[in-house]
Amino acid sequence: MSVFAGLVERLADLLQPFFHASAAAASIVLFTALVRLLVHPLSRAAARGQQARAKLQPRIAELHKKHAKNPEKLQKAVLELHAEEQVSPLSGCLPSLLQAPAFFLLYHLFSSTTIGGESNDLLTHTLLAAPLGGRWADALGHGGPLGPAGLVYLALFALVAAVAVFNFRRTKQTMADGPVPVGDGEQVPGLGAVSKAMPFLSFFTLVTVAVVPLAAGLYVITSATWSAVERAVLYR
Repeated sequence: MSVFAGLVERLADLLQPFFHASAAAASIVLFTALVRLLVHPLSRAAARGQQARAKLQPRIAELHKKHAKNPEKLQKAVLELHAEEQVSPLSGCLPSLLQAPAFFLLYHLFSSTTIGGESNDLLTHTLLAAPLGGRWADALGHGGPLGPAGLVYLALFALVAAVAVFNFRRTKQTMADGPVPVGDGEQVPGLGAVSKAMPFLSFFTLVTVAVVPLAAGLYVITSATWSAVERAVLYR
């Protein structure tokens, strides 16, 4: 973790002439952008996978008709179809899974008072009036929701809400435009429940930003915004 802390510090030093006291916050945003850039090829592959799955919908609808009274055979047949066409029904999850380590590194980095036995100097950095190691509860306890730190969080919540609404509407539209399978069986076990919950997942970001250290929250916000723009381009 000390190596990761050194990376954040070096990025903050590079950005200090432009962002001054908020340089460390800017370095987290830049770090997040670099992570998303690295996983972008996987995001493009996931987009191609979704397009390929869309092309399979007519054949899946036929399988629903053929095995309407036998859900087990239906699920097996659909999985075999995906394997035959080399299409993974869960490929879209891979980019998110690969980002998780970076998020948890930031979470632990800004939750630890010491790094390598020494004081964690990163905790002295702020985003305007809000400490990067602080949480929304801390801001509420020092000045309330309209205090200096509280206002920073309100601005971030507004940004997160705007991105969440955009993602919600786009996901609902994508699901509405997609072919509806015939029958009661699911294409992949458990996938139906995930599909129903998917439009609402963006709003979970609000909860995450409220409870994690601000630095980790910045990662989540930047990544969510990147995802919104990326999906708008790749799935247009």
